[in-house]
Amino acid sequence: MIKPFTVAALLCMGAVTALAQAPAARAVTPVFSQLVSFSYPSGFVPAFEDSKPGGYIQESVLRGEALERWTQMLTLSGARDLAANPQMTPSRFAGSVAAGFKNACPLSYAALGLGDMRLGNHDAFAAVIGCGTAPGGARSEVALLLVVKGERDYYTLQWAERAEPVNGPIALDVAKWSERLQRLMPVKLCTRVPVEAAPYPSCL
Repeated sequence: MIKPFTVAALLCMGAVTALAQAPAARAVTPVFSQLVSFSYPSGFVPAFEDSKPGGYIQESVLRGEALERWTQMLTLSGARDLAANPQMTPSRFAGSVAAGFKNACPLSYAALGLGDMRLGNHDAFAAVIGCGTAPGGARSEVALLLVVKGERDYYTLQWAERAEPVNGPIALDVAKWSERLQRLMPVKLCTRVPVEAAPYPSCL
């Protein structure tokens, strides 16, 4: 269960295709039936990508860090054809992710819903989820999660951070994570244009 919180006014290495030197670089990535566009935070670099028939994942870490050892990670994922399930909603999808955290750290788990939103014509939901002591006991982990329902598929953006472990439920800084959510904006989904290639100008 994600405790709700209302925020005033308020988720192959070549997949990040529209990066520029400007601080507010845009990333446009084809994921199944649509293009996913968001603001790619300065300092991150692509580190891993994998696409299977039912799921897609792309991970970026801070420059100088690695998948095996990182302090911040940005993850884009896709779940193919999940939007066809009438029982699924962005908040329920976020709840399933939160359940995974809770199972991993029941004594130090905390979650906070940042609320439902609309991104263009698409329903979305944002939350912050964390473990004071992540599995292994050597660190804490908190993640901003943005879930977006596409035309056919579901997409998520996660911005995770690791730090020193803490005892008990981890404190979640609403202002910090709401600001990071805004740094990813605008997030939008675009229709894929036949034969269009990177940098996918139709979605920039």
